[in-house]
Amino acid sequence: MALNLNLKKDAMWDIVSLGEIMLRLDPGDGRIRTAREFKVWEGGGEYNVARGLRKCFGMKATVLTAFADNEVGRLLEDFICQGGVDTSHIVWKKTDGIGRTCRNGLNFTERGFGVRGSIGCSDRANTAISQTAASDFDLEKIFKEEGVRWLHTGGIYAALSEKSCETVIEVIKTAKKYGTVISYDLNYRPSMWSAIGGIEKAREVNREIAPYVDVMIGNEEDFTACLGFEIEGNDGLKKLSTDGYKKMMSVAAAEYPNFKVIATTLRTVKTASINDWSALCYADGEIFQSKEYRELEVFDRIGGGDSFASGLVFGLMTTGDPETAVNYGAAHGALAMTTPGDTSMANRKEVEALMGGAGARVVR
Repeated sequence: MALNLNLKKDAMWDIVSLGEIMLRLDPGDGRIRTAREFKVWEGGGEYNVARGLRKCFGMKATVLTAFADNEVGRLLEDFICQGGVDTSHIVWKKTDGIGRTCRNGLNFTERGFGVRGSIGCSDRANTAISQTAASDFDLEKIFKEEGVRWLHTGGIYAALSEKSCETVIEVIKTAKKYGTVISYDLNYRPSMWSAIGGIEKAREVNREIAPYVDVMIGNEEDFTACLGFEIEGNDGLKKLSTDGYKKMMSVAAAEYPNFKVIATTLRTVKTASINDWSALCYADGEIFQSKEYRELEVFDRIGGGDSFASGLVFGLMTTGDPETAVNYGAAHGALAMTTPGDTSMANRKEVEALMGGAGARVVR
């Protein structure tokens, strides 16, 4: 089947992401608590999708974000440039020198191994993007004059602050006004919402956003916490069966008929290093399941879901076929978890080879 997403034909940007981009400090094979050195990457739930679409799939990408104008902010800008993503819409905020007025976010993350799960420790309060209003971006220029085919954002950015809640809603409304397709990853993080109203605030904000979304991404906890759907699965709401997910998607589609696509990853964590991995996609009343990657060996799981989202978006944009799209997503996510850092190091040829059943033999 082919979906008609009504993508803009003449647009400067294939993809725009709205969200926070942080420095990730990675202790490599060790622990955060005992590290003496860190490797530094850039990453952010929304940005990772745009970066994957640019670097892996060759699409024209830009970001709507903000940094404190200091050396750390400029380091983040340099990372974004290395990923091939446009930086012309970054808002630069004046800082007082020690971060009292605004700062740049840090995310300490260790990969985990075997029975030791991955651990993240974020340091992201009062960041520049959490204080940025929609009016700080020239939205008319971006969405009307330059033109945008697809906007991606999500619940991590929305949860940063009261201001972020307001900004994401206004940006989405503007994008929709000018015919941009919108994808949104619910990505519920209770620790982030707790300071601004908890689950009640998450539901209030996400229910206001949902009617504008074309492609909604999330797992059972996301749909329950953010949109209030109570779907019973194998072990209550903690673990849905495939049939449970299908029911959840049907309920969501009935509640929000504007959802052209609903997608989720399916992950069974056997150890931090071994996962079963696949994905589901709901479109036009049908459910499509990706190829299953059983006993997937995971090097670094952080960003796997974002790489799934970028592959899904690429497949929808270029083929309109949800079955093809969910397989692009699952393969890209699987490959992203074989390398360090939040962002994908795969290319389109590798993704399509894995979709076609290629193994891990040496390529010469």
